[in-house]
Amino acid sequence: MRKALLAWSSGKDSAWALHVLRQQGGVEVRAMLTTFNRNYGRVAMHTVRRELVEMQAEAAGLPLWPIELPWPCPNEVYERLMAEACGRAIAEGFDTVVFGDLFLEDVRAYREKQLQGTGLTPLFPLWGRDTRQLAREMILGGQRAYVTCLDPSKLPPGFAGREFNEAFLEEIPPDVDACGERGEFHSFVFASPAFSHPLDVQTGEVVEREGFVFADVLPSGVQSDQARP
Repeated sequence: MRKALLAWSSGKDSAWALHVLRQQGGVEVRAMLTTFNRNYGRVAMHTVRRELVEMQAEAAGLPLWPIELPWPCPNEVYERLMAEACGRAIAEGFDTVVFGDLFLEDVRAYREKQLQGTGLTPLFPLWGRDTRQLAREMILGGQRAYVTCLDPSKLPPGFAGREFNEAFLEEIPPDVDACGERGEFHSFVFASPAFSHPLDVQTGEVVEREGFVFADVLPSGVQSDQARP
């Protein structure tokens, strides 16, 4: 049985990768690894609050390994911190790192290069899937997510904060990837077959900043206060 660390973005693809591996067997995911903007306590790009990622980890039944990134974060600092996490994984008996990447060859090549010689093997359980079919599989399988960030040059701002569902798939422009793999949008999963229970969350304020549109997600009953991600 392979012992795996899951690269956890808080979004739909990493959650579905966890579900798929649990269904297949042979790989046991034992922890999730997430990078946070240290200044604002949020996941980079997805802009998800740390407390919500902690809620996801609890629902998934996995310990969370947070990596605190400075902002701005030079690439050499990012790579040093990731190397430290890999060292911890090896020391604790892990042999695999799981990624939810779908088809971007350069991203995969970068991950493979970074893990080369570490003793950790990269695994891409969703790789090469037709993304529209995969998106529908997620939705029909009971996975639910909100769009937390989008690129307004590719997707109209009104899609920020919407639920990732069949209506969303039908209404996005035809040149937008159904899973947002080219960076068109990012998401936060609040219900998944990988979770023991759905998360009680709500969408909040929507803001446009530095060329992107961000929708806050927060625990139900909490007032939105869109701190900079």
